[in-house]
Amino acid sequence: MKTEKILLSPVSGRHDENDSWSLKDAVAKYLYHWPLFLLCLALSITAAYLYLQYNQPKYTVKAKLLIKDQKDNGNSQAALKDMLMPYQSGKNVEDEIEIIESRELMSQVVDKLQLWANYQVPGKLFDDEIYSTTPVKFNIVKPTGLLTKSTFEILIKDQNQFELVGEDGDSKTFSFNNTLKNKFGSWRLQKTPEFDEYIGQTVRITVEDPEIVTSRYLNAVSAFQMNKKASVVELSMKDKDVKRGKDVLNNLITAYNNSAQDEKKQMSADELKFIDDRLASLKKELYSVEKDVEGFRSSKGLTDISSESKLYLESVKDNDANLSEVNVQLNIISGIEHYLSTNNPNGAPSTIGVSDPNLTSLINSLAELQLKRQQLLATTPEGNPVFATIDNQIASTKAAIRENVRTMKNSLASTRNQLQANNNRFMSSIKELPSDERQLVSIKRQQSIKENLYVYLLQKREEAALGSSSNLAFSKTVDEAYVDGTERPLAYTFALLAGLLVPTGLLFGRRLLNNRVTSVKDIELLTNVPVSTELFYEESDSPIVIQPKSGYIVGEQFRSLRTDLQYLHNKKDRGRVTLITSSIASEGKSFVTSNLGVTLAASGRKTIILELDMRKPKISQNFSMDQQKGLSDFLQGRASKQEIIIPSEFHAGLSIIPTGSIPDNPSELLEQVELDELINWLRTEYDDILIDTPPIYLVTDALVLSRLTDAALYLVRQNYTYKVHLEFIEQLHKENKMPKMKIVFNGVQMKGEHRYGYGYYVDGQKNTIRSVMKDMSRRLAITD
Repeated sequence: MKTEKILLSPVSGRHDENDSWSLKDAVAKYLYHWPLFLLCLALSITAAYLYLQYNQPKYTVKAKLLIKDQKDNGNSQAALKDMLMPYQSGKNVEDEIEIIESRELMSQVVDKLQLWANYQVPGKLFDDEIYSTTPVKFNIVKPTGLLTKSTFEILIKDQNQFELVGEDGDSKTFSFNNTLKNKFGSWRLQKTPEFDEYIGQTVRITVEDPEIVTSRYLNAVSAFQMNKKASVVELSMKDKDVKRGKDVLNNLITAYNNSAQDEKKQMSADELKFIDDRLASLKKELYSVEKDVEGFRSSKGLTDISSESKLYLESVKDNDANLSEVNVQLNIISGIEHYLSTNNPNGAPSTIGVSDPNLTSLINSLAELQLKRQQLLATTPEGNPVFATIDNQIASTKAAIRENVRTMKNSLASTRNQLQANNNRFMSSIKELPSDERQLVSIKRQQSIKENLYVYLLQKREEAALGSSSNLAFSKTVDEAYVDGTERPLAYTFALLAGLLVPTGLLFGRRLLNNRVTSVKDIELLTNVPVSTELFYEESDSPIVIQPKSGYIVGEQFRSLRTDLQYLHNKKDRGRVTLITSSIASEGKSFVTSNLGVTLAASGRKTIILELDMRKPKISQNFSMDQQKGLSDFLQGRASKQEIIIPSEFHAGLSIIPTGSIPDNPSELLEQVELDELINWLRTEYDDILIDTPPIYLVTDALVLSRLTDAALYLVRQNYTYKVHLEFIEQLHKENKMPKMKIVFNGVQMKGEHRYGYGYYVDGQKNTIRSVMKDMSRRLAITD
């Protein structure tokens, strides 16, 4: 096997010289189809040019917003911060970004700008959007249902009339003062300042579902914190219309600020209501206590109390003030617990008097979520899946509030117990005072408690009122919407890629789907049988191309095959029997047999060709022989062996034994002992015996004859032999059914993409001398 791989033909040997040749060969095959690549590139670049000419570019629009979070409030603002708690306690930037990107705010922007109505001027290739210069505005006077996507065109005829063209193609003329009706309600067209510029033109109006438009703009707008050390949020979006992009971002910021103000007003109203209710109750209680003090002094005739009583009273007063504050906070905590247990979806519990900033922040977050839910209920059915997210957030916030309330309640209860213990100690001391004075101190104590609580609530009411009336915003616009650049599609890049990839894919797909043998690589991949020679395809008027002074390059290749045949027979000098076959018809076995016979005879070797393809003989036709007696006649006893040997007119050293008359049972004739005797006799008379056989894939004649031969040449034709036949060749090779088998790759195209890789052009003429000499030198070196 090793020796066979060494004895390659000069054409086959070129693949071993440079591993990179296969890549060059593949590239060269694709380069052959350069007109296809050029055409695809021209079409794709033209399409890209037209796309860029008629398609509007996208502009990047940005805006910057400063969110006032807890870090923004310095020591210089501590007093104002305390006064306005919890209304101006600041915002968490991450939470505010979620609010800015919320569906509720974007829905408000879509409704305000009427983005659900799109205006275009029809073009030849693309439609131009005219948001900022539209001549009319589509206004719904009285909606009757949800907006569904619908498109209609209007032709502006003059200042008063327009022609309406519906989706069905029907057209009617209406006045701009008319109110029209369709499936989504009553509507009319309102003229804009740009109306006069569009008289005589057609405008296409597309109305879409606002929820779909809201989703589209939510995906287009992005908000992110520019720097973790600064609470500046950058909003950005891309839009074909600069004004529309600016309007969306500016109105989104306005909607965000309005939402924050509405939240603050709602919370302030809840706080003030709670304080007013408590003040009204305390006012009555304080009045009652004051009447008790006055009545007791009058009945007992007391005008003053002793210094000792005053000392006790002052101590009790301070302790009671602290106890009252703790009780207020416990009452608020109880109110929060009651609110959480009733699952009240409206409003939020008051946090006036609560000193824990974490609890205040959680209550504020709960109020924001509930306000968002109420706003969403105004436009969306409660069964919509969007409520699931908000309800989950509300539930998790309430759980955090419950945990915080439990901890705070335990702490306040411990403080209250300590203050009550102090009260008990003071009361024991007061009992040592005279009876009347002791009763007066007790009444004065109740009065002090009520007064302190009343004053405390009045102070908190002023804080709440101040916070409600404050115009301080949670955010500040750093930069209003501005254009930050233009984004044009990478049309030429995609066009270049398409112009290269599309034809490459087509060519690769064609090769992938091709089930025929196209190159030596196909043979090497599917079989271990070595390739002896590649024979180029050339047009010829005669089937015999080996002639004196012939200019055919294939002649040199037949001489190379003659040399390779010598090594295939181990340099045997006489009586060499070579079988030549193929898989199917028309692969060139008769052509190769005929020309190889002439080549051998031209070198001085006495050669004979046996035409044993008794079904479709071609050798006789190649040599222009008349119908004569042949092998079939000899095997049937109708002719002697001397009678069937016919000298060839092409060369004196070449003889031919034709088929003779076409027999009915060729396979049976080939198995006769007379054929064995004939071959053995020919071995003694001739140097080379070439046997032309039928295709082995179709009939078994070649296998029957293989017993008589020393070597076999198997023909494979480019772009004709199927790859499945190579698997059959490999099976023959593994089972050793053919002696010393080699493949002759026939019909190799020297034109088109197949010419690459065959460097046989010197000074404009075809020759293989350089390759043959190079290969012969290599073989001699190996042999030595």
